[in-house]
Amino acid sequence: MNRRQMLMAALPLVVAPALAMAQESQPAGQRRDPYAPTEVPIRSDFEVGSIVVVSKDFFLYHVVAPGRAIRYGVAVGKDELVWRGRATIGRKTEWPSWTPTPAMIKRNPGQYARWANGMPGGPTNPLGARALYLYDARGNDTAIRIHGTTEPNSIGRAVSNGCLRMRNEAVMSLFEQVPVGTPVYVY
Repeated sequence: MNRRQMLMAALPLVVAPALAMAQESQPAGQRRDPYAPTEVPIRSDFEVGSIVVVSKDFFLYHVVAPGRAIRYGVAVGKDELVWRGRATIGRKTEWPSWTPTPAMIKRNPGQYARWANGMPGGPTNPLGARALYLYDARGNDTAIRIHGTTEPNSIGRAVSNGCLRMRNEAVMSLFEQVPVGTPVYVY
């Protein structure tokens, strides 16, 4: 056997362990993130452009075509703080300031009282990079927001004070796509 034949014969012994190591070094459970933006079918009776939130499933749907939507993961209000209803986007803000509601301060003064006069927008602000303000049919602010978050691991959980949290990159994308006046349905 010449040198080339010996190398060719040994190649499977070298390559097989390398392939096995490469497979082992990949992150375990390479399943797709269930809360990543994904185009999905949706009931065709929702108007194109509208936003539909299914709180119990932790998903927000932006209807992009008849029967088609981009689905985003969200965090929703905990227990009794889940907000449901119909609203419209009455205002949009980049890097919004934040002021906890009086009810939030009453529920948890240790966490919220120091911000009673507000917190300026920025990377540490709990509203994240963007906020969409929901208004009722009379034009009143509902105090419910669709906003970014400084806690992306909260997506898919019931943890907020009623607002709908999205990952910052997701809310930034949605922010660019929806105008003021967009209808929002929260179930």
